[in-house]
Amino acid sequence: MTIHAESPVIPAAALATAVEPPRRGRRPRRRRMQIGINLALSAIVFVAFFPYIFMLLTSFKSKEQFAEQYWLPAWPLNLENYAKAFEQVAPYLLMTFLVAAVSVVGILFLSLLSGYVLARFTFPGRQFFFLMVVALLMVPSIAALIPRFVLARDLGMLNTFPVLVIPYIAAGVVLGTILMKTFIEGIPQELFDAARMDGAGQGRLFFSIMLPLSLPVVGTVALINLIAVWNDFFWPLLTITQNSLKTISVGLLFFQGQSGTDFGAMFAGYMLASLPLLILFTFFSKYFLAGIQGGLPGSH
Repeated sequence: MTIHAESPVIPAAALATAVEPPRRGRRPRRRRMQIGINLALSAIVFVAFFPYIFMLLTSFKSKEQFAEQYWLPAWPLNLENYAKAFEQVAPYLLMTFLVAAVSVVGILFLSLLSGYVLARFTFPGRQFFFLMVVALLMVPSIAALIPRFVLARDLGMLNTFPVLVIPYIAAGVVLGTILMKTFIEGIPQELFDAARMDGAGQGRLFFSIMLPLSLPVVGTVALINLIAVWNDFFWPLLTITQNSLKTISVGLLFFQGQSGTDFGAMFAGYMLASLPLLILFTFFSKYFLAGIQGGLPGSH
């Protein structure tokens, strides 16, 4: 008679512990990696915001404070810089608002029409025309600067309001058409078909269906072109010599005189010039981000 000894029963938890390697060293490693990522991102953010911080600190300095304490804040704060800057840049701000508003409205109107036609209508050469629009993106804007100036001079448009608006509209419609067409193609065709069955015409389809659903990309195109028009410097400098037509980017050159540059007042003017863009981006950023993501604001 053979007696077999029973094998000991090993608990499952003990078996899993014996098989799996210890994880004690993983958590500190992940923590160190997370700290390194946070430090790197913090450094990138600091580098990105440093020019704005430097501009803000310098806008409260007098000429003597700027010469003595270039990098550090100075005390007392020189608030007279903002009063002096606002008195100088107020007319240029009004003209910049007018140029930017007319340009953005023109860009949006033409981009919506062209994007809607290219996305929802079928006609011979549609793909060819769209490829020609895309090809215009490969032309650098600086390469077209001199030809545009010669054309404006030959047409007698120098020192006029249209010479500021028309080139901005022509340049902004290119990217606007591409973004509008791509976005409108993503709208379900069933919505347009259902509206046609209810008797809606092309005008009703455009204003009641396409336009409300395209608000995200409209906000994206508007902000992109608003920033481009607002910050443009070379075109107003080349085409405008009349003081009443100068924009804010050119008007700030007033602080750079032959006797020296008043950096405190000049940077205060830059702060005042950047505030409208900051406020607009704060209120319309949800449309801008939704247009980039390809959805409606609040849907993500």
